[in-house]
Amino acid sequence: MTLPAFVRLAAHPLRWALLKALAGSDLRVRELTERVGQPQNLVSYHLRLLRDGGLVTATRSSFDGRDSYYHLDLDACEAALDGTGAALHPALRREPAPTTFGRVAVLFICTGNSARSPIAEALLRRRTGGKISVASAGTRPKAALHPDTLRVLRDDFGLDLGEQRTRSLDAVAGRRFDHVVTLCDKAREVCPEFPGRRHWSVAEPAGYAAFRRTAAEIDVRVRHLLPDLVVAQGKEAQP
Repeated sequence: MTLPAFVRLAAHPLRWALLKALAGSDLRVRELTERVGQPQNLVSYHLRLLRDGGLVTATRSSFDGRDSYYHLDLDACEAALDGTGAALHPALRREPAPTTFGRVAVLFICTGNSARSPIAEALLRRRTGGKISVASAGTRPKAALHPDTLRVLRDDFGLDLGEQRTRSLDAVAGRRFDHVVTLCDKAREVCPEFPGRRHWSVAEPAGYAAFRRTAAEIDVRVRHLLPDLVVAQGKEAQP
């Protein structure tokens, strides 16, 4: 009997540890070796198996082109898990998790605050119906939002950012955030440390087609962030 592909990949303890580590943040090999406590050559071998299996991707760092960030494709994992359950019994198909949001604050950070972080801010606000506090900022904010940011959010998502302006990290320095997400490799290197900060290695878009791809990628990542926001809300409600 042939095992489902996800079971073959995830059943190995080290590969499972790598999947768990990448579920929260994009990471470099040396960071993964620290997380799982295994040598780099062994980690690299199992990362290659996960990449060959379509669960993990790698992109060159825009901060240091010699380095790469590894990213867990949660859409691929979701589909694989659904197929795994159905392979055992049709009744085990996964159902969408409920989403009830409470007092949760999220901050998205990139360098210029003109494209990636305001796109993430707008898309998270859209997916949560404005029920959580969400903001974006830049380590070196540009003078205004990029015109293609406004265009792609309007054309592809029906969102109008109106008179929204770029802002610096200093503008949100006094606020408390439950989740902080950097979307830019350069911003990650210079951003102050925040508790529980995670990283999404998203390339800076150039041209409208790239903006559309970037917005679609960020929307997928935002969708997979939602369960963490529900968990945060539940923890907050505890005495």
